[in-house]
Amino acid sequence: MKVIVIGGGAAGMMAAITSADNGNDVTLIEHNEKLGKKLYITGKGRCNITNASDIDVIFKNIMSNNKFMYSSLYTFTNDNTIEYFEKLGLKTKVERGNRVFPLSDKSSDVIAVLQKELKRLSVKILLNTEAEDVNFRMENDEKIFDNVAIKDLKTNKKSTLKADKLIIATGGLSYQSTGSTGDGYRFAKSLGHEVTRLSPSLVPLNIKGDECKRMMGLSLKNVKLTIKHGKKLIYDEMGEMLFTHFGISGPLVLSGGVYMKNYIEKKKIEDYNELKISIDLKPALSVEQLDARILKDFNININKDFCNSLDKLLPQKMIPVVVERSGIPADKKVSFITKQERNGLTVLLKNFCLDFNGFRDFNEAIITKGGVKTKEINPSTMESLLVKNVYFAGEVIDVDALTGGYNLQIAWSTGYIAGC
Repeated sequence: MKVIVIGGGAAGMMAAITSADNGNDVTLIEHNEKLGKKLYITGKGRCNITNASDIDVIFKNIMSNNKFMYSSLYTFTNDNTIEYFEKLGLKTKVERGNRVFPLSDKSSDVIAVLQKELKRLSVKILLNTEAEDVNFRMENDEKIFDNVAIKDLKTNKKSTLKADKLIIATGGLSYQSTGSTGDGYRFAKSLGHEVTRLSPSLVPLNIKGDECKRMMGLSLKNVKLTIKHGKKLIYDEMGEMLFTHFGISGPLVLSGGVYMKNYIEKKKIEDYNELKISIDLKPALSVEQLDARILKDFNININKDFCNSLDKLLPQKMIPVVVERSGIPADKKVSFITKQERNGLTVLLKNFCLDFNGFRDFNEAIITKGGVKTKEINPSTMESLLVKNVYFAGEVIDVDALTGGYNLQIAWSTGYIAGC
């Protein structure tokens, strides 16, 4: 068969490779100047290719339509992904949280082995080429894929490509700097598909005030993030986070934000003041243990000013903020700090509250929530149930997951099954 794949990201490359490996004549269309542009920046440039946890953990971390993924994930599992890349010559390693990375810590190595495989299988790659329209014809009252209208972005020359099968793997709207335009949603709508509400997911959070900006660049490990609506617990997990000029980010925050966004949409919450975010800076210690720890530090620094007594307890960037919040004068001698003041400091460190002020936008989103409605796609093949010979793969579909390699696994699995 002649097969066209639109989109040279993770799902598109996997679909093209699988299809070509099955003996098909494959053309891969990518409007960027190179393949895998978003892959280059995933995992902070290290590319968290999948997660090595049990398959039930994978499903648990898929937040939207995880049942739709049963067939593709069991056909091309996370174990298959690791084996596949090892077979292509990419050595991998497993880190905290069972996240799988290239041994080299270079996302470029992931793209390199995929490009090498595309070349080996003689996939025709059209870079700097934009798919403008996807067209179908009617046969016996059925919609059947016909052709793709394309434009060479260097010459502005337009032409038409015909094929027996089309795979739409255009990605979503996240990280728009990498060329995500949402064209796949436009193509899907033109074919009669419904696209569910689109919103940025796995995004950092805006926080009121300037405290986060003052602590910008500070990364915290093994802290506990709690998000509540009144007494209702929305999220409560441990992990890593980062302070930025606008608020907070990092794996813990990105995942927590997904739960919070889903809750806000479900409960139709408009007043963000109803939501409470707090950080337990010392989750491994009980209140009593932390108080004993602080008392020990105070005894060592008995003649120092309060602001100079917290070096072993807190990161340097955080000390001025904690001192201000504590209400204890910065220049107060440790020997004069009362038990009540010390107890207040303990509570502050166990419940460091932040005032939520909204989510960041698509430019900083790792993934898009929403997409082509899964009920209109055959989960066993990824073929459209509305138009014959049209298939979908990756982020363009209404499936999204938490951080940890799960979203890329969705791309590999759906790309593989669409290419079969």
